[in-house]
Amino acid sequence: MSDFDSNPFADPDINNPFKPPPGNVKMPNVPSTQPAIMKPTEEHPAYTQIAKEHALAQAELLKRQEELERKAAELDRREREMQNLSQHGRKNNWPPLPGSFPVGPCFYQDFSVDIPVEFQKTVKIMYYLWMFHAVTLFLNIFGCLAWFCVDPTRGVDFGLSILWFLLFTPCSFVCWYRPLYGAFRSDSSFRFFVFFFVYICQFAVHILQAAGFHNWGNCGWISSLTGLNKSIPVGIMMIIIAALFTASAVISLVMFKKVHGLYRTTGASFEKAQQEFATGVMSNKTVQTAAANAASTAATSAAQNAFKGNQI
Repeated sequence: MSDFDSNPFADPDINNPFKPPPGNVKMPNVPSTQPAIMKPTEEHPAYTQIAKEHALAQAELLKRQEELERKAAELDRREREMQNLSQHGRKNNWPPLPGSFPVGPCFYQDFSVDIPVEFQKTVKIMYYLWMFHAVTLFLNIFGCLAWFCVDPTRGVDFGLSILWFLLFTPCSFVCWYRPLYGAFRSDSSFRFFVFFFVYICQFAVHILQAAGFHNWGNCGWISSLTGLNKSIPVGIMMIIIAALFTASAVISLVMFKKVHGLYRTTGASFEKAQQEFATGVMSNKTVQTAAANAASTAATSAAQNAFKGNQI
């Protein structure tokens, strides 16, 4: 019966499932079943970046905690040392002289006890700078001696070189290094101003020593070139000393700027320096005694003059 219902004129292959598709018919896109693989060039997910930031923040916190613990331990150690010093007294320890020496130490110096942690490096550098200048002045004596050996007319320079070593070495320690040490120890505005005033004069001395004028007792650049004409070995020795004087001047300028920057962060001022000076002067026993004597003398003379006026 189905044969009678079919169309005899229809294409017999139209319903053939094995017939290949025509050329102009497009095949439907079949989605790929290949598993997704992350390429190396693709960006990491957001949670990875958050984890990294959390790790960095935690490391920074640990670093700060270690620094705080270190400062706390340093403060505890300083407090114990101060207690020991208050019980047994502070004994001078500078300069470090043997016990059999007829003269004992004149100053007490301990960076870890007296100077705050954030200023210890700067104060130590200034101490080493003072030592460097002292060594340069000592070498300057030998340079002027060698110059005097090749040029007998340079006896004045040799004598002055000895004088400068004996004069500038202790004076620079007392006049600018100790005020700086005391300024950072007690946060004293007056000591800071003393240091700045004396240190500017010291810097001018460094410039003159590096220049090396004749008959000034310094193996500076001018004297070195003159000595080089007399003897090449002596000239080279003097040039080395002139370079040391120059380095001392340059380092002094750099450290002056650094100390001035630290001074501005400490809250010191000229008004505080005036107050400290007035307080120190009025609390000085010698000044108090002199003022009391002057007041009593003035009162006595005034009373005598008044008594004489009444008699007349």
